[in-house]
Amino acid sequence: MKETPLSNCERAFLLQAIAERKRLDGRQTYDYRNIKITFGTDYGCCIVELGKTRVLCQVSSEIVTPKMNRPTEGILFFDLAISPMAFPGFEMGRNSELSVKLNRLLERCLRNSKCIDTESLCVAAGEKVWQIRVDLHLLNHEGNIIDAASIAAIAGLCHFRRPDVSVQGEEVTVYTPEERDPVPLSIHHMPICVSFAFFQQGIYLLVDPSEREEWVMDGLLVISMNKHREICTIQSSGGIMLLKEQVLRCSKVAGVKVGEITELIQKALENDKKARKEGGKFGFAESLPEKRITALKMEKSAVDTTDVENKVEKIILDAEPPSRVISKPVVWTEGTAQIGEGQENTWGQLEESEEDDEDEDSAPESPNVEMQTTKKKSLKDDVTMSDSEEDDVVILQPERPSQISH
Repeated sequence: MKETPLSNCERAFLLQAIAERKRLDGRQTYDYRNIKITFGTDYGCCIVELGKTRVLCQVSSEIVTPKMNRPTEGILFFDLAISPMAFPGFEMGRNSELSVKLNRLLERCLRNSKCIDTESLCVAAGEKVWQIRVDLHLLNHEGNIIDAASIAAIAGLCHFRRPDVSVQGEEVTVYTPEERDPVPLSIHHMPICVSFAFFQQGIYLLVDPSEREEWVMDGLLVISMNKHREICTIQSSGGIMLLKEQVLRCSKVAGVKVGEITELIQKALENDKKARKEGGKFGFAESLPEKRITALKMEKSAVDTTDVENKVEKIILDAEPPSRVISKPVVWTEGTAQIGEGQENTWGQLEESEEDDEDEDSAPESPNVEMQTTKKKSLKDDVTMSDSEEDDVVILQPERPSQISH
């Protein structure tokens, strides 16, 4: 299914609003949409919501053979899946140009920046190492996929725990979480992508563009940075020429935004760790608002059942007796009854018009009809023809044998 392009009116309206420093969702130029991070019951599973853009991350691990040129380093693998479930314009079963570009940018942002100590993933040099696989699924697309994907990937890696292992000679033993506590990954820093959209050949720029703003933008600048203001990667697309001052200004804004997002990720990790340690409720189901589950759900309230009998007697004594009590119902006709004051029930009585109709139906029939019926009884071979309009009766009788012989 192809994407539905914007009309000229919509495009002109968006560009005019951007020129007036206004955005459709009411944000300012450098404002991000609301970011929500939710961790699942398993380690390494999380959902990141950037406005209405939602990305699911699942981190897994397995022991594999290392690469020949790096025998003592583990392997990091990233895969961002885009399907029509997130946006009807995406195709199923093939890697689009957008998917390839986003996967390459994620690899440069996370793997090439050495944010994870890959040497700590080595089990036996040259023989066995841990492979960490980060699977990202785009659940809903409302713009700025790369920022939401980078936040989900680094949050999932920080939350992930791999199984503990022991090596005795050539024998490698992998322990279950019940036998030994899982081991967290060694993370040096947390690189996060910040996207800047440029309009009208770089005159105007916006942070965190929405889907409609991406339709009308002329170029995109993505800066990957950590909280120490170290730039990990920069990518510019769209074919626009940017000045040095514009790039420096974007890098300063990115440093502020990365610090805020990093603090949000660390706070979410601390809350999840605290909930697991105290035995509280955690997971995706607990993060859903109660109003979305059911609109008729009532809050639990404690009921005091002590001294119930005395309370009931007090309520009965304080209550006022009814003004009038009718012990027996008034029966007007068979099958009907009336209780209390009110008009007479005439349901069982017939109206005058209905009685007149019944009298007319019970009146005797015309003599022509009676004559016709008596003739039918006396002569079985008679054939009777009647006209409903004139009520004339014609009887055809068969000829006698004597007349036929003559």
